[in-house]
Amino acid sequence: MAIEIERKFLVKNEDFKKSAQGLFYRQGFLNTKKERVVRVRIVGDKGFLTVKSITKGAIRTEFEYDIPVDDAIIMLESLCEKPIIKKYRYKIPWGDLFWEVDEFLGENKGLVVAEIELQHEDQKFTLPDWIGKEVTGNPKYFNSSLVKKPYSSWD
Repeated sequence: MAIEIERKFLVKNEDFKKSAQGLFYRQGFLNTKKERVVRVRIVGDKGFLTVKSITKGAIRTEFEYDIPVDDAIIMLESLCEKPIIKKYRYKIPWGDLFWEVDEFLGENKGLVVAEIELQHEDQKFTLPDWIGKEVTGNPKYFNSSLVKKPYSSWD
């Protein structure tokens, strides 16, 4: 069983772009129930199917599998809830860790969120200057929630 320990933050400015180039992601959800999420994702010419459990604090189980990109395209177009999430992801090395910054497009344009994956929940790390408020555990920032209530519809 794979365990994901992740903390999530808002991003204050675009300084993160100085140290990384974004990679385009498309993803959709076959299931967005809070107890389990099933995601289809295309990154470049690769397809992935991911199953995640409910988040408890910063921890959840995650299983990810490679799938043929043609299958992923069909699932995104015909089976996934709409809208499809489109974003650029920037991977930024920071000490012995990596930040992943998602710059959302389409219905979620304007939202920029950074995540850091940890080895254990109490692991210490430093924050880059471009990191803002922590939103770990706030479901409105989950990608699966952005399908149901896109950023453009927030007050």
